[in-house]
Amino acid sequence: MSTIQPVIVTANHDVLLSFYTQLFGAEQTFRVPEEGPAFYLGLRIGDTDLGLVAKEDPGTGAASRILLSIGVDDVDETLGRVVALGGSVRSGPNDMPWGQRVAHISDPDGNPVNLTQPIPAR
Repeated sequence: MSTIQPVIVTANHDVLLSFYTQLFGAEQTFRVPEEGPAFYLGLRIGDTDLGLVAKEDPGTGAASRILLSIGVDDVDETLGRVVALGGSVRSGPNDMPWGQRVAHISDPDGNPVNLTQPIPAR
């Protein structure tokens, strides 16, 4: 059995922890070490695990080739909270021909995230 888990490398553990917790209801499930400054935080969003790894200078560079796509109950409502939590809105929301409402945002570190919601059948 194989499991794929996205992991974000960040100099802003607390900022990203707050962003993913408040915007998506992430729950912290794991922490290394248990005391003192965290190196690794394991988060759970729905039925998916997301890791945050602390690195003082994670570097910058070309645009990311990985993006997170997170299903939410209401794209418009979620999108309305992004900026207040330190993220930015890149585009959307838009209804896509494949049956999803999608908005494109960036987390406080600039990582791309898609917000998705199924469009009810008419």
